[in-house]
Amino acid sequence: MTSVATLGSHCSLQVLKGAKDEGLQTILVCEKKREKLYRRFSFIDEIILVDSFSEILDKKCQLVLEQNDAVIIPHGTLIAQMTSEQIESISIPIFGNKWILRWESDRGMKEKLMREANLPVPTPVENPSDIDRLVIVKRQGAAGGKGYFLAASENDYNAKRNQLISQGIISKDEPLYIQEYAAGVLAYLQFFYSPIKEELEFFGVDQRHESDIEGLARIPSEQQLKNTKVPSFNVIGNSPLVLRESLLDQVYTMGENFVDAAKRFVSPGMNGPFCIEGVYDENAKFTSFEFSARIVAGTNIYMDGSPYYSLLYNEPMSMGKRIAREIKIADKSKQLDKVTT
Repeated sequence: MTSVATLGSHCSLQVLKGAKDEGLQTILVCEKKREKLYRRFSFIDEIILVDSFSEILDKKCQLVLEQNDAVIIPHGTLIAQMTSEQIESISIPIFGNKWILRWESDRGMKEKLMREANLPVPTPVENPSDIDRLVIVKRQGAAGGKGYFLAASENDYNAKRNQLISQGIISKDEPLYIQEYAAGVLAYLQFFYSPIKEELEFFGVDQRHESDIEGLARIPSEQQLKNTKVPSFNVIGNSPLVLRESLLDQVYTMGENFVDAAKRFVSPGMNGPFCIEGVYDENAKFTSFEFSARIVAGTNIYMDGSPYYSLLYNEPMSMGKRIAREIKIADKSKQLDKVTT
């Protein structure tokens, strides 16, 4: 029987609970320091203890997964802790498209795919010397916002970059990506594309709470100016958001355009869960500054289902459970190769 495996972090509880609800066996690759946490949950059938998540690449670990006919569910921790080459070398089937994770991790490739999908994206800034407006500076890969910073000039950029280097948050040789800062209401649009049904499902919307940039709004401006610390964009948690219904047509269009672009540029395309991330301005115009080509942690707020999924399913349906159901359907119809790479 097919089992579901994932790394013990990010959204693993949702993924494995959903798999167990669908009657699948569950496997957690767990760092020893977190074993006590995950032993609390009875829906985890087997725990593979490791010193670091990179051990999933070892033959010993992959043999256990292979013997259990495991499908690995990738999430942000996999991308944050491994290179694209390492992920692509994993011989165990990975749900979705492991090749598109390289496009997520590389800022240049990410921007190209978003433009090919006709998503409205902020203007990139090639060099710090070209900064003439408010920009946000980002690291490569899935850093969860850690090490991001705002800058309004080249001097501002250099001062903040050097401070983060001195604090050990970013490295001296680390390539950084600069783009025009898009202001508005944060909205992280969650989707699921089924290659079996050939259908796009809009799952839900979340907002991310970032420390300590979020707390600055509660500090008087004169005190903000005295603060010499570079504010952190590190994600602490998520909260739900429901959009105006008039915006949903555009939401589906963006999701479908992204799926179509992924099929053209990175076969077999954007299968399974993904997220288009951006902001709505005062005219309800959406600007997309990121995409995530796998399940996002914001789906954790909908473990019993989102308002939008209640329109599609007459039962509680988390993203983890939706993934497990797709695996079950694919396995039963001998189409696992359609939903894994």
